[in-house]
Amino acid sequence: MSLALIAALPFLGALLPGLLIRSGRNTCASVTFATTGLAFIGLMLHAPAVIGAGGVVTEGYEWLPQLGLNVNFMLDGLGFLFATMILGIGLLIILYARFYLSKNDPMGNFYTYLLLFQGAMVGIVLSDNILLLLIFWELTSLSSFLLIGYWKHLPEGRQGARMALAVTGMGGLAMIGGMLILGQIAGSYDLSVILEQKDLIQSSEYYLPALLLILLGAFTKSAQFPFHFWLPHAMAAPTPVSAYLHSATMVKAGLFLMARLWPVLSGTPEWFWIVGGAGLITMVLGAVIALFKDDLKALLAFSTVSHLGLITMLLGLGTEYAAAAAVFHIINHATFKAALFMTAGIVDHEAHTRNIRLLGGLRKLMPVTFTIGTIAALSMAGIPFFNGFLSKEMMLEATHDAGTWFGVVATIGAIFSVAYSFRFIFHTFMGPVRDDYPHHPHDPGFGMWISPAFLCVLVLAIGLFPDQTVGHFVDTVASAVTGTEVHVHLALWHGVTPALIMSGIAVAVGIVLLSFQRGLAPLWDRAPRPEAKAIFDAIVNNAAKGAISLTDALHDGAISRYLGILTAVIVAYAGWAFWGGEFTPGARAMLPIGPVELVFFAILMVAVAGVTLLHRMRFLSLIVISICGLVVSMTFVQFSAPDLALTQLTVEVVTVILLLLALNYLPKETPAESRPARRFRDGVIALAAGGGVGALAFAILTRDMSLPTISDYHVANSYTGGGGNNVVNVILVDFRGFDTMGEIAVLGIAGLVIYALVEVMLHGPASRRLQNWVPEMAQARDRHPLMMVVATRLALPIALTVGVYIFLRGHNEPGGGFIAGLVVAIALLMQYMASGFAWSQARQKVAYHGLISAGVLIAVFTGIASVILGWNFLTSTSEYVQIWPLDRIHLASAASFDLGVFLTVVGAVMLALASLSRIGVRAGEGINLTPMDVDPQAERQPINPEET
Repeated sequence: MSLALIAALPFLGALLPGLLIRSGRNTCASVTFATTGLAFIGLMLHAPAVIGAGGVVTEGYEWLPQLGLNVNFMLDGLGFLFATMILGIGLLIILYARFYLSKNDPMGNFYTYLLLFQGAMVGIVLSDNILLLLIFWELTSLSSFLLIGYWKHLPEGRQGARMALAVTGMGGLAMIGGMLILGQIAGSYDLSVILEQKDLIQSSEYYLPALLLILLGAFTKSAQFPFHFWLPHAMAAPTPVSAYLHSATMVKAGLFLMARLWPVLSGTPEWFWIVGGAGLITMVLGAVIALFKDDLKALLAFSTVSHLGLITMLLGLGTEYAAAAAVFHIINHATFKAALFMTAGIVDHEAHTRNIRLLGGLRKLMPVTFTIGTIAALSMAGIPFFNGFLSKEMMLEATHDAGTWFGVVATIGAIFSVAYSFRFIFHTFMGPVRDDYPHHPHDPGFGMWISPAFLCVLVLAIGLFPDQTVGHFVDTVASAVTGTEVHVHLALWHGVTPALIMSGIAVAVGIVLLSFQRGLAPLWDRAPRPEAKAIFDAIVNNAAKGAISLTDALHDGAISRYLGILTAVIVAYAGWAFWGGEFTPGARAMLPIGPVELVFFAILMVAVAGVTLLHRMRFLSLIVISICGLVVSMTFVQFSAPDLALTQLTVEVVTVILLLLALNYLPKETPAESRPARRFRDGVIALAAGGGVGALAFAILTRDMSLPTISDYHVANSYTGGGGNNVVNVILVDFRGFDTMGEIAVLGIAGLVIYALVEVMLHGPASRRLQNWVPEMAQARDRHPLMMVVATRLALPIALTVGVYIFLRGHNEPGGGFIAGLVVAIALLMQYMASGFAWSQARQKVAYHGLISAGVLIAVFTGIASVILGWNFLTSTSEYVQIWPLDRIHLASAASFDLGVFLTVVGAVMLALASLSRIGVRAGEGINLTPMDVDPQAERQPINPEET
C-alpha cells in the first residue's frame, strides 16, 4: 500500500464517524476500527522490506519544489516502530472507547477527533520532508486540543486543552525556525538528505540556534522540564484519550523527532548536556511528584513525565547502546503505560472515583482488573520477568557508563519509580474491602478489559522471551536511529552487573520508601515549592493584560491615527534605507514634456488640492475627485492605453452616479474633527509619503529592469497562446484568468452584501429613521424631465449596440467584457435616473441576483471545460469558423469567460442601484406611474414600503 495512502486513510476516515453515528454506536466504532485497521494492514505489508530486510521504503510527489516543499514519505525501522504503535494501540483504544464512553458522550465527535489526530501522527513519522513534517506537527497540536477538551462541560478539560495547545504550539513555532535553519545548513529540506550532512551541520555556526529551537519543540511536545506541567492537566480528558496520547502518540512525537535527528545532532557537548540533563531532571522530578499524587491518572501522568525523561536522557547520552535502550523502552513504555491508563479508566468507570484514598481492596471485587493492573505496574517498576525490567537495566547500564553521578541520579529516579508503581498496586487493589466506595465496583465487560489484557500479554511475552519477540525489531529500529548497524543481545540474565545491583537497590529502597509514603505525604503537601501551573497562569494573565493595555493604547478607533502611524513608519524606514545606501541616477532619459502633459498636470494638481481643501463638503469633493479620474483617463490615452482609459472612464461614471445617489441620504458636510495642529502633522506625513512614492516611481521609470519583464512574454504569446491581439484582454481572461475570476467573485459578493445590508436596514431600527428623513436641500420640482427621458430612450439602443460591439471586439481590439458591462450598466442607470425606480423596475425581466450567479458560473464552467478537454484550468483556445453567409469569424473560448465577466459587472452595478432606490422609496420619495412628470405633484401616489 502507498505510504501516502496510509497517511491519508485516517483523514479520509474522519469523515465517516460523524455521519454514521446515526446508524448506531456500534456502526460508528466499527467504521473507525476498520479505517485504522486498513491503514495498519497497509503498514504491515511493508514489514518484510523494512524489518525483515532492513530496507527503506520511499515515495515522493512534487508539491512546491521551488520552496523545497515536497510530499515525500520515508518508512524505515524508526518510522515503522512509531507507525505500528500509533495504529496498533489506536485499534485497542477504539475498541476500549466504544465501551468506556457513556451514552451522553457524542461518540461520533470523539472518533472523528481521534482519526484526525491519528492521521497527523502517522504523517509525522512517515514524512521525509521537514516542512511536511511541520505541517503534520501543528495538526497534532490542533487535533489533540479537540481530544483533550472533548468534555467541554468540564472547566478543567477546557483549561487543560488550552494549556496543552499554548505550550506545544509555542514549541511548534520555535521548531519551525529551527527546521528552516537546519534545512538551509544542509541545502535541502528532505530528511534523507539532511541525515547525510552530520559534519556540515555540526560545523555550522548556526548549529546551536537550530538545536535549541528544535529541542524547544521536542521538549514541549514530550513534556520535558520545564514544560512538563501541561501533561498532568491534560488528564481531564477521557481515559481513552489519556491512554492514547500519553502512552504511544502525542508525547512520543518529541522523542521521535530527537531520535530521527539523532545522527546529525547528537555527539556534541551541547546535545549531551541539554538533552541528557533535561531528561535526567525530568525523570527524577516526575517520579518524585508521582509518588505523592492521590489521583490515579495524575500518578500515571507524572510517571509518564518521568519515563519520557528517561528516554530523553538515553537519547542525550549519545551512545549507540543508549539509543538502543531508548528504542526498547519506547516499546515497553507504550505497552505497560497504555494498559495502566486503561486500568485506571476501568477503576474510575466502575468505582466512580480515581482517588486512591477512597480505594483499596479492589483485588477481590475486580480480579481481572487487578491482574491486568498488577502486571502493567510491575513492568513499570522494572521487576524481573516483565519487559520494563529489561529496558530499565539497559538504562542503568548506559547511565553507569556515562559517569558515576549520572548513574546515582538515575538510580534515585528508579527508586521513586518502584515506589509509585507499588503504590498503584497496593493502595488501589490490596487491603480489606471497603463499604464506603462511591459506587460498588466490579469487573467490567469483556469489551473494556480485552485491550489492556492484550497489552499485558505483550508485556509478559517480551519480558520472558525478549530476543525471540522483539530482538531483531529493536536492532533494526536502533540501526535506523543511529545510522549504523546496531546489535543488542536482549536477555533476562546477563550475570551480576552494576546495572543489576543498581536495579536491586532501586527495588529494595523503593519498597521501603513506599512504607513511609503516608507519613511523608503531609510534609510534601506543606513543603514550599514553585507550582508550574501557577507560574503559567500568571504569565498568561500578565501577557493578556499587557496585550490589552497595549491594544487600548494603540487602537483608539481613529483610522486616521492608524494610517498616520503606519505611513510614518513606512516613510521613516524607506528614508533610512535610502540614506543608508548609495544613490546612482537612472540611465533612461525622460520623454519630452509637451503642453498637453503640462495642462493635464496642472488640472490634476488643482483637483487634488481642491479635494484636500473641500473634503468636508462631500458633494463638491466628489465632483473634484471625478475630475481626477477624468485626467487619469486622458493620461492613459496619451500613453496609448485605450483599454485602461475606457475602463477608468466607465468606472468613474458608474461610481460617481452611485455615490451621488447614496450621498442624497447622507449629511452633505463632514464635521470638523481635527485640530489645526493635527491637520498640519497629517499634512506633513502625507506630503512625505506622497513625495516618497513619487520619487520611487521616478527612480523605477528611469532605470532598466534587472530581470526581463513578464510583459515581453505576454506580448509574444498573446495571439499564439491566448488567441487574441489585445494583450490587455488576453491577460485578463487567459494569462491571469484566476485573478479575474477572483475579482468578479468579489464584485458579485459586494453587490449581494449591499443588497443584504439594505434589506436589514429596511426592516430594522434604521427603517424608522428613513421614514422620518427630511432632505437637507431643496429638491428639483421636475424629478423626471422630458428631455432626459427622451435622450435616454434614444441612447439606450445605441449604448447596448456599443456595449455588444465592445464585447465582441475585446479580444483583438480595445474593449472586453468588463468595459462592455460598464457601458451597458451606465445605459440602464440612465433609465433609472430618467424615469424612476418603479417604472424601470416594472420592465426588468431578469433578476440582478441571477445575472451575478450566471456570470460567475459561466466563468467557472469555462475553466472546468478546459480541464475536461485535458488542458489546465482556464486554458483558452481559438479557431476560425465559417458561418454562412458571413466571412470566416475568429472565435476564442475566452469569449465565454468574458461573457461571465460582462454579466457579473452588469448584475452587481444594477443590484447596487436597485438597493439604493429601495432606500429612497422607504425614505418617502414619490413613485411615478409614467415615465416622466412635468408637474411633480401630478400622477403621484405613495407606495407601500413593505412592498419594496
